[in-house]
Amino acid sequence: MFSGAQVSLYPMSGNFVGIILDAVKALDPYRDRLRIETDDISTLLVGPPDILFAAMHDLFAAAARTGEHCVLSAAVSRGCPGEPDDAICGVNPALGQAEPLADRITAGLAAVETTAETGQPTAAQFSLYVMGTGTHMDEIYGCIDFLKRSGTFDRAKNFCTRLSGDAGAVFATIREAFYRFGDPEGHVTLDITVSANSPTKA
Repeated sequence: MFSGAQVSLYPMSGNFVGIILDAVKALDPYRDRLRIETDDISTLLVGPPDILFAAMHDLFAAAARTGEHCVLSAAVSRGCPGEPDDAICGVNPALGQAEPLADRITAGLAAVETTAETGQPTAAQFSLYVMGTGTHMDEIYGCIDFLKRSGTFDRAKNFCTRLSGDAGAVFATIREAFYRFGDPEGHVTLDITVSANSPTKA
C-alpha cells in the first residue's frame, strides 16, 4: 500500500531560510527508511505511517525549538488508488488487522498515553477523510470518540478538530487517527496544520 505526505514548513521569522535548512537536517536519520523529494513548495515523504509521523514530528520540533512561530502544513494519504504500491511503505500491522472499532480506539489511546513528552507546547487542527466505504461515518465517529479521550482534544471546529498539548502527544494522536480508522485496504487522507510559539495563541 502507498502511504505518504506532502509537507510544508513555515517559520514566521526573518531567518526563515536558516530555520528551514536547519530543521530539514532532522530528516537525515530517516533517509534510508523514507523516500524524500523536495521542491520549492513542499517535501514529499513516502514510507510507513509510523516513520512518516516520526519524521514530521522531528522536522516540526526542530523548527519550533528556535522559539519562533512555526507552522507545519501537510496532506497525508494512504491507499490512494491512483498511486502504485511502493515497497518502501512496507506492511504496517495496524493496517492489516480488521479489529473491532472499540479495540482500535483502545489501542490508539494506549499508543498516545505511552508517547514520550518533548516539552514543546503545540496546537494542531486536522480533518480525517475516509474514502470509498459505506461505513465511513462509523469510522469518523469512532475517531471522534478516540480524539475526545486522547488527552489532546481541545475542541471541535467547523470542518476540523483542534488538538493541543505536548508535540509528542499531538503528533501521536494524529498518527493513530490516520492508521486506526478507515478500511485497512481503503483510501484515507488527512489535512493537517500544526503550530507552535504563536503570538496569538487562543
